[in-house]
Amino acid sequence: MKLEAMMTECYFCKGRVVQQKVKVDFHWGRKLKMIENVPAGVCQQCGEKYFQSAVYKAMEKLDASRAKPAARLTVDVVKFKKAV
Repeated sequence: MKLEAMMTECYFCKGRVVQQKVKVDFHWGRKLKMIENVPAGVCQQCGEKYFQSAVYKAMEKLDASRAKPAARLTVDVVKFKKAV
């Protein structure tokens, strides 16, 4: 199995990318799950996140699973009505 090379430079802003554990708001259709402690490369300049394909596939499996949530959040949703 070939390992993917770790990104060291952001594709968008050319900032430095470092490995961190992050929270990911994972959207699939109308569903939203927050996944914690996800390994990612994070640009220190613009905040862009990069995931290895194996990590992203694991997030997809976790989203599709019936794993018991570690916590539950309630979020208010409001509609934006008018430009400022």
